[in-house]
Amino acid sequence: MNGQDMYKLAQRLFPIPRSITGKGVRDSLAIIKEYVPELEIHETPTGTQVFDWTIPQEWEINEAYIEDSKGNRIIDFAEHNLHVLGYSEPIDKYVSLEELLEYVYVDEARPGAIPYVTSYYKKRSGFCMSKNQRDSLKQDTYHMYIDSKLKDGFLTYADVVIPADSEHPKGKEIYFSTYICHPSMANNECSGPCLMVALIDAVKKMKNRKYDYRFYIGPETIGSINYLAHNLKTLQDKMAAGFVLTCEGDNRVYSYIPSREGDTLADRVALNVLKHHSKDYLRFTFLDRASDERQYCAPGVDLPVCCVCRSRCAGYPEYHTSDDDLTVISPEGFDGSLQVYTKIINALEYNENYKVTCFCEPQLGKRGLYPTVSKRGSYDEVAAMRHLIAYADGKRDLLQISEKIGQPIDVLIPVIDRMLSESLFEIV
Repeated sequence: MNGQDMYKLAQRLFPIPRSITGKGVRDSLAIIKEYVPELEIHETPTGTQVFDWTIPQEWEINEAYIEDSKGNRIIDFAEHNLHVLGYSEPIDKYVSLEELLEYVYVDEARPGAIPYVTSYYKKRSGFCMSKNQRDSLKQDTYHMYIDSKLKDGFLTYADVVIPADSEHPKGKEIYFSTYICHPSMANNECSGPCLMVALIDAVKKMKNRKYDYRFYIGPETIGSINYLAHNLKTLQDKMAAGFVLTCEGDNRVYSYIPSREGDTLADRVALNVLKHHSKDYLRFTFLDRASDERQYCAPGVDLPVCCVCRSRCAGYPEYHTSDDDLTVISPEGFDGSLQVYTKIINALEYNENYKVTCFCEPQLGKRGLYPTVSKRGSYDEVAAMRHLIAYADGKRDLLQISEKIGQPIDVLIPVIDRMLSESLFEIV
């Protein structure tokens, strides 16, 4: 699956009116399941206690609009699903302009955009429009109408575990988490699931996987809390490294948001890959967290999870507005994110403590690994190999050696394969 395939999937997901529960989530997961038949869909009933939170009711909305006294629709949910405050209760009311404005939300910083606003856990009704549109409203009598309801139902989420197929599995998991709960926003909402589908496809094609790979997708915040409530011990026992996939489709500079302490295996491999793949990447702190790394790294949970994305979630101009449309993402942006995460996965698979099996330097020439004529410059191409051998003492893992000799892991991987095939390396 390539960037163009991910972009086409984003085009399918983009129009669906989603919230943290309900039909929009189920419809989105059904589309994703077309690409990942192994995906298992689960549901947690309304009212279920998950740590300090309670699974909310489902929200259904059929129609919503504001009309002026002549019947002209000022805004219409059918034209853009951001026009309604998320989880709005039903309303059918005629009001003055002054009363109407009490129900209207705008983004003062982006006057031409419709903001994304929700009220999941406090009952209210409301509408969203651009600041420019709000400021153009005249004195009149307006009809506010929302046909919606809250009902007991389920929080829907999905996961899949792709097992190791090596003769020597590690018994540990690499974890990927993303969310599907926002309405029509491309980078913030659609890009994570699209990249996840591509990663699942890539992992299934990998040979000799040492790790199990767990992929989770559900509503942001309440969804990850719910997933942790049901799977915390398994995740704590098995997770070697985890990553939150969000804002992966734009073509801006890469961003890294660490785990709470910033010292996990996930952090180390993310920084190693970004250092060699994109030297201009932006490095944030855990104080800049904005997505589900908040839950995975919470005290007592303490999972080794960080985030590698393009624009940082909550940190790009179009974030949580109607401007985050399909023009913000691109096949090229998706391809870049897929390339970075493929390098991360390969680095994790090869991150072992290697030990050279002979004293002194092995004779590489007789194995076809070294120039047989000695002259200036002839050894440049094998410098990485020589340095790798020099530090392969069984005490350092590959990430440490990579940092020590200044070589990216993807350059060292073919060297390791050859060393292992020649029985010059052993894994400690």
